[in-house]
Amino acid sequence: MSVTDCSYIDLTDREEPVQLAWPMPGNPGGFVLFEKAGEWRIFVEGLGIDARIPDIVRAKFARAQTLYLLGWVDFGLVKAGELAALIALELAVMDRYGGQVSKGKRSFATLLKHIVDADGLTDAQIPMVTRCGGTVVGQLTGETRPTLAERRNALAHGDPFEGLPTGGLLELVRDLINFAYRDYIAEAATLGRLR
Repeated sequence: MSVTDCSYIDLTDREEPVQLAWPMPGNPGGFVLFEKAGEWRIFVEGLGIDARIPDIVRAKFARAQTLYLLGWVDFGLVKAGELAALIALELAVMDRYGGQVSKGKRSFATLLKHIVDADGLTDAQIPMVTRCGGTVVGQLTGETRPTLAERRNALAHGDPFEGLPTGGLLELVRDLINFAYRDYIAEAATLGRLR
């Protein structure tokens, strides 16, 4: 079983559909509706990160996907999935950028800002934003509140099951992790072709 295989989780159809705020093509403030368990499964499993990313990051992100998947049974678990996704992102940015930021200034917020300031991330490089519109870079730099670091802190130190899910968070985290590892992925692809 791979780190993202959730086939062992049996979901049954619900009497009422699940509606979730989620960016849609041309509408960053859209909603999606899931009437069948299979639709939900396809949606959540379709948000996986690149398979060439190190296993430890993939495993942490898979935990987030699993919690989202279980949100079909208990919608509050989607909020726990958000925390797991942000923890996976924190591990990824620490791995990819931690050595570029002095130890005394290294925090999740600083590393997210570093992706923009030093690595040149723009909204145009985030697939969810190019597909749906809107902007998310401010959530990394601190220009838009709450930032992703603030969201992680609120989930970790508050009640992770309170409030509505943040639309598109799992997809955004996926896109940011894939961006952080883009050179690593390209190198792995090159090595794979050379063998």
